[in-house]
Amino acid sequence: MTTTPGTDITSDRARLEANIEKIEALSQRLLEAISRRKPINPALNGPDPLLYGKAAQAYWQEWMQNPAKVFEQQVAYWGKALSHYLEAQTALAGGQLAPPEDTGPKDKRFSNPLWDSHPYFNFIKQQYLISAEAIHRSVDEIADLDPKEKKRLRYFARQIVDMMAPTNFFATNPDALQKALETEGESLVLGMENLVADLEANNGELVVRLADENAFKLGENIATAEGEVVYRNRMMELIQYKPTTEKVRETPIILFPPWINKYYILDLKPKNSLIRYIVDQGYTLYVVSWVNADESYSDVGLEDYIQDGYLTAIDLVREMCKVEQVNAVGYCIAGTTLALTLSLLKQRGEKPVKSATFFTTLTDFSDQGEFTPFLQDDFVDGIEAEINASGILKSFIMSRTFSFLRSTDLIYTPAIRSYMMGETPPAFDLLYWNGDGANLPGRMTIQYLRGLCQQNLFSKGEFEILGHTLDIKDVDVPLMSIAAEGDHIAAWKDCYRGVQKMGSRSKTFVLSESGHIAGIVNPPDKQKYGHYLNPDLKLSAEDWQASAEFHAKESWWPVWEAWLRKKSGKMVPARTPGDSSHSPICPAPGAYVRVKAA
Repeated sequence: MTTTPGTDITSDRARLEANIEKIEALSQRLLEAISRRKPINPALNGPDPLLYGKAAQAYWQEWMQNPAKVFEQQVAYWGKALSHYLEAQTALAGGQLAPPEDTGPKDKRFSNPLWDSHPYFNFIKQQYLISAEAIHRSVDEIADLDPKEKKRLRYFARQIVDMMAPTNFFATNPDALQKALETEGESLVLGMENLVADLEANNGELVVRLADENAFKLGENIATAEGEVVYRNRMMELIQYKPTTEKVRETPIILFPPWINKYYILDLKPKNSLIRYIVDQGYTLYVVSWVNADESYSDVGLEDYIQDGYLTAIDLVREMCKVEQVNAVGYCIAGTTLALTLSLLKQRGEKPVKSATFFTTLTDFSDQGEFTPFLQDDFVDGIEAEINASGILKSFIMSRTFSFLRSTDLIYTPAIRSYMMGETPPAFDLLYWNGDGANLPGRMTIQYLRGLCQQNLFSKGEFEILGHTLDIKDVDVPLMSIAAEGDHIAAWKDCYRGVQKMGSRSKTFVLSESGHIAGIVNPPDKQKYGHYLNPDLKLSAEDWQASAEFHAKESWWPVWEAWLRKKSGKMVPARTPGDSSHSPICPAPGAYVRVKAA
């Protein structure tokens, strides 16, 4: 095939002009999208400036009292930076177009070989890492600063360091530059289209899409376990799942998922569905699907979740299954509220719950862990002001808060792929669920943040609700708590401490590998994450783990099922969803789970 001279140049020019037209149109849409952004409460954009003032005061006080130490820090930083600069210059002057040997720690952000082999990129990377180390060290060595404030300062310093990574800028990201060259700039146009689409979808707020929102449909290729909604009120839908065995255990299970997210994290796909696993083991399973709150729920509090959620669901299941007791499960904040409910039932002299299981559940907030920056008055005051204005805590605020705890993985890396590389977000079920958030009622949010997280009233036996003063010691039913070793939301040592304070004489604690989600959604067939077991809960958390029996690559699911089986009674004929008084309303996954957060 012959090519007419100039054809390629004409084609390239036409493509370039077309891309320029696209960029001009996208730029106009970008400005329009940003203009729709509503000002957010300033308190939600960072800490009280006094924090930095206190840090500066402590730093200068250290300078005055121990100038040698501060000077040593500066000299060490200057020395490393200058030494690296001179090494690079010497190599370049000698005609060596290669960087000095890189013996530093590996960082997955710098996986492109050019970060090690190309002098320009290697120099930028090394200077960044040297500066990052200096910033972290200077914060760590500040004396005379309150430990809580130091923890907050360390967090915000890390955010600055992560934000300034060279991978976050087009001119210093070799992956983005290579992609732009390979596609003749098409990747940049696609990236801008992704950016504008995300801004337009969120009224000018930049919420990075983590997954392809068109890849999944509830009830079709995700959340497909068969069941029926057998009850509905303004707080919840109660789903009863269809049995897969001819006989089932007499005592049914009620699973309360967190209302911060949606319940189908436990039913993503058949192969990793905890809901299917429970049903397949021969249990009658009910799962609560919480309402996605709007402004009309501003006055809804924890008492409404307890009364119209937990207590109502427990009574309904006992009635439908014709039993006196149920086995209850609570995940995350729903586990915290299950503990509150058990304390309330104890004080009322009622015993409708035979056993309780807690998934990654905090009940003692004396150590706020990684959430320390978000649980001080400046941030909580901002949350309260936001709630007073809108009646709810909007999903994107919570999502952004959680994401910044792992900003590299959940913000910057997805943004780079989408906006710099022009890639379509992946069709990943877990990330799809993560982006399908829920709003929180205003009253409940403040009760949780002020009464439980900040003041730790439940652990102190001082949490007042529904006419009772609730106490963690009242949780006296047989219980099992499953925590996750890498959990950055409910740190396992904090979960363990709460279990230690509970009043039950029969307590089992299981520590799974991995994090808040993967540590729980850990099917046995995968043989991926193991778990620790140790019956001695009088030990400190560190000693408990050190002397625990480790089961490598073994899911905790069978351990829990064996424990639960002993508390579930004899075998009875399998129960179909509903009864004569509670006809099925609609198939699972129901209607409430389909409502998107505003």
